[in-house]
Amino acid sequence: HHSDRGSQYASGLFQAELARMRARGSMSRKGDCWDNAVVESFFSSLKRELMDENIFETREVARQAVFEFIEVFYNRQRRHSTLGYLTPHEFERQATAA
Repeated sequence: HHSDRGSQYASGLFQAELARMRARGSMSRKGDCWDNAVVESFFSSLKRELMDENIFETREVARQAVFEFIEVFYNRQRRHSTLGYLTPHEFERQATAA
């Protein structure tokens, strides 16, 4: 679980929960806003392209919509300028073919 250095993430309670789930925590470096830039960009796209346009009837409907946004649209259809206008799926396929 990667997070910024917020007190809620550094708290003993949160760290104990990570340990209970056998998850490993990591935090951005102090004062370095660029550490989280990629994930912040992703969440901005998710909010702008999916959440702002929809009101979900149930949590399950929202969960399915987020899954489809990520697995069907974002990774396999949406072209990304930082990847040379390839989809993440195409980019990974090319990178692992070499």
